[in-house]
Amino acid sequence: MLSRVAENLYWMGRYLERAENTARFINSMTQVRLDLPRSASFGWDVLLKVAGLDHVYAERYPEQQLIDEDTIIPFLIEEPDNPSSILASIHNARENARTVREVLPMELWERINSLYLYIRDNADRARIGRGPRNELLQGVIGRRESIIGLLTGSMSEDVAYQFIKLGRNLERADMTTRIIDVNSAVRLPRDPALAAVTVERMWLSTLNALSALQMYRRHVGVHVRGNDVVNYLLKDAHFPRTVLHCLAELEGCLSVLPDHAGAMKRVRQAWRRVEAMALDDLKPVVLHEYLDQVQRDLGAV
Repeated sequence: MLSRVAENLYWMGRYLERAENTARFINSMTQVRLDLPRSASFGWDVLLKVAGLDHVYAERYPEQQLIDEDTIIPFLIEEPDNPSSILASIHNARENARTVREVLPMELWERINSLYLYIRDNADRARIGRGPRNELLQGVIGRRESIIGLLTGSMSEDVAYQFIKLGRNLERADMTTRIIDVNSAVRLPRDPALAAVTVERMWLSTLNALSALQMYRRHVGVHVRGNDVVNYLLKDAHFPRTVLHCLAELEGCLSVLPDHAGAMKRVRQAWRRVEAMALDDLKPVVLHEYLDQVQRDLGAV
């Protein structure tokens, strides 16, 4: 396979995953915001740092003083100058897919093109209100999931497939850490009892954003506790959105590709670091540092 084709397939997989997870990221933000008591607040500036987009935002809006929901949401959904916005991600995925159509199932290209037309024609609905925005984002998530279903059901698991899967799982692991880290943008109320309720609601929203609540309750327990949620989303080997599961998928992909020694070494380093993390009674600042380290490891891969 030409390296150009491999690269386009890899980035097609990453951009499609980024679009879906950005939609999940926004849903998580919105749910946390709705559940906050009046004495708590949401640090939208912190959120940009969590998303890794603070520098992009500062370049796009150098004179913007007020960072709030009305400016952040369009930036994450439809801003063409933000390479991680949903619209830009799907556009980039479409362009990558267009150049390698000969190695993809025909229906896959049609689905990706349809997803692009959907977000292009409906992105402005996100500005109407939270209801239309949620409907738009759920539409993105559902359409993107249908693309993955088609991919796994109609494409040979050859080298081309492995590069798509590599991109998907690398991006998924990274975005899972960022969705977990959304909670660091919340400034808790001073009342300890109210703060405890707020924290429980925040972690409930995190599990919902990753479609993980039912599996968490089945395999961990009915009570939603921050340390248990973080441990599950980082270390569970079976749920498809956890960091360790994604690292296992990366290892499986690399094992069937040539010249994989360097990348495989990085994956195993990341695996060992996550396994060694002590996640009991974590302070938000320490958790944020842990997640930053995971993101750096994924960047090294």
